[in-house]
Amino acid sequence: MKTNLRLKIGVTLLAIFVLGSLILPYFTHLNPTAQGTYFKNLPVSWKHPLGTNSLGQDIFWVIVFAVRNSLLLGVSVSLIVNLISITLGLTAGYSGGWVDRLIMTLCDSFITIPTLPILIILASLIKGSASFLTIGLILVAFGWAWGARTTRSMALSLREREFVHMARFSGMGHFEIIFKEIFPYVYTYGIVGFINTILYAINTEASLAVIGLSNLSVPTLGSALYWALNYNALFTKQYTWVLSPVVATVLLFLGLFLTSTGYNDLFAARRGRS
Repeated sequence: MKTNLRLKIGVTLLAIFVLGSLILPYFTHLNPTAQGTYFKNLPVSWKHPLGTNSLGQDIFWVIVFAVRNSLLLGVSVSLIVNLISITLGLTAGYSGGWVDRLIMTLCDSFITIPTLPILIILASLIKGSASFLTIGLILVAFGWAWGARTTRSMALSLREREFVHMARFSGMGHFEIIFKEIFPYVYTYGIVGFINTILYAINTEASLAVIGLSNLSVPTLGSALYWALNYNALFTKQYTWVLSPVVATVLLFLGLFLTSTGYNDLFAARRGRS
């Protein structure tokens, strides 16, 4: 019951964020990043549920578009990261030999790299000219290695199972065995990894944005917080400006975390009963 409740809460939170960020933008024709659209520093009202900020922007709409862009980045990065990590991990674990050694050497090289300092250096070099796509590619480059190593360890244990030997003796090809016989046993990990990678992507981009090293022209949860801090929202008592991206980030992360752990526990319980 606890697992089901955790999963339900997580899915509910995610549904609110996903549906809200996809549907609500159709109810406005304004550019949320445009400055001077409204009078500055207006209080909370029916017209402006979170008030306006020192840039003349409606804080509510900034957060709506920030959530949408952060989710878009997180899902896109996660899809590519998990495609790479699962493909390389399964290939290394099942193939063994020089293929395994080559892929694992590449994985270990990326794992041992201090990711955050490298990201800060790269973001500093391209600051002001980095597109959202560039930020995503940087996150992909440093996000696939751990998943590949974990998937490889699962494939190592599965390749000695009877059903794999039977598939090999029946004449199935190398990649056919990997994706038809082994992959179904690791897809649950892939789902959990997909959710966790969304967390990684959103969190890393937000961290870079808060210190001014992401693409600040695109509204994300990180860039929304950056502009609030940059304009001293706390000192000017514009609490909704600085708290709204923080609260949205916490709730989004909570939804992703509860969904990930809830699904993982649910699958473990089902596997224990089978």
